[in-house]
Amino acid sequence: MLDQVKALLEEVDQSVVGSKEELEQFRLRFVSRKGVLGELFDGLKTVEQANRRAVGQELNELKNKALERFQQFSDAIESGQNGQQGPAVDLTLPVVPNSTGTQHPLSLVRQRIIQIFERIGFNVADGPEIESDWYNFGALNFPENHPARDMQDTFFVAKSPVSQSEDLLLRTHTSNVQIRLMEQRSKEETFRPIRSIMPGRVYRNETISARAHCQFHQVEGLYIDRNVGFKDLKDTLYHFVKEMFTKDTKIRFRPSYFPFTEPSAEIDISCQICHGSGCNICKHSGWVEIAGSGMVDPQVLINCGIDAEEYTGFAFGMGIERITMLKYEVRDLRLYFENDVRFLKQFEGL
Repeated sequence: MLDQVKALLEEVDQSVVGSKEELEQFRLRFVSRKGVLGELFDGLKTVEQANRRAVGQELNELKNKALERFQQFSDAIESGQNGQQGPAVDLTLPVVPNSTGTQHPLSLVRQRIIQIFERIGFNVADGPEIESDWYNFGALNFPENHPARDMQDTFFVAKSPVSQSEDLLLRTHTSNVQIRLMEQRSKEETFRPIRSIMPGRVYRNETISARAHCQFHQVEGLYIDRNVGFKDLKDTLYHFVKEMFTKDTKIRFRPSYFPFTEPSAEIDISCQICHGSGCNICKHSGWVEIAGSGMVDPQVLINCGIDAEEYTGFAFGMGIERITMLKYEVRDLRLYFENDVRFLKQFEGL
């Protein structure tokens, strides 16, 4: 038996365990009560009395060695070393190259829009995305049941905690920031002219397609001062288009209707994707609408506490997705919201 114990001791020393399955086999053979150790301890009573002490000491040494090796193997597997000597990482593998991140195309265009308008004296204003009916509709000449409300497909959230008769909603445009800004300035002791842009996310309950989405981003602009005319509006938007796109970009103003501006106009530019030959973005017309604009309706000024006899102003609004689509020739704005790395990597270095 002594020779058998020494042979098992050598086997334990030379054992290599690389997985949980092999660890379980080691446990069953050397640690389990029904393994070889259990059999040897049971057979110890058959050993001659003179040799029993020496054999018992060897058995205890084998038992302790088996338990020690089992714990080592278990710790190695738990730490991910798989029972092997040395590090678990294969240092001969090729190095994984570091990949740099990139800004989202919408962020790039938003920053560029802000930069263009800041250079001609506009600052940036912000406001809440969950808004009351008054700031989103009422102050902008959208009375209840007015047909103009049908132009906006609105996500209503809840009743206002201030007035249960007024709804809270996800803003359909960033014009709510214009109203809040005009209200704030009207309460000042001396009215300061307003020349601001309002970038932000807006929401409309629309069918998602290549040209529309239920959430998108807008930039609106507002200029209120004495003697502001329609020519100021046209010069501002002409400057923006030439700076955002190219000097050769064609621009046209079309008469339109908005409840909060009078007169009103929509701005079209020559399609930057097909360059006039016709595509799905311009509906084969060669022109793409990028913004709505007009002179601020005097009633809107009055609603905000501004003297409409002394001050005039203009306002405009455009979708950042549409500008980005034309700037980078993207034919489907749904790509902006899918977080496809293959798409986003195309904007590295911009």
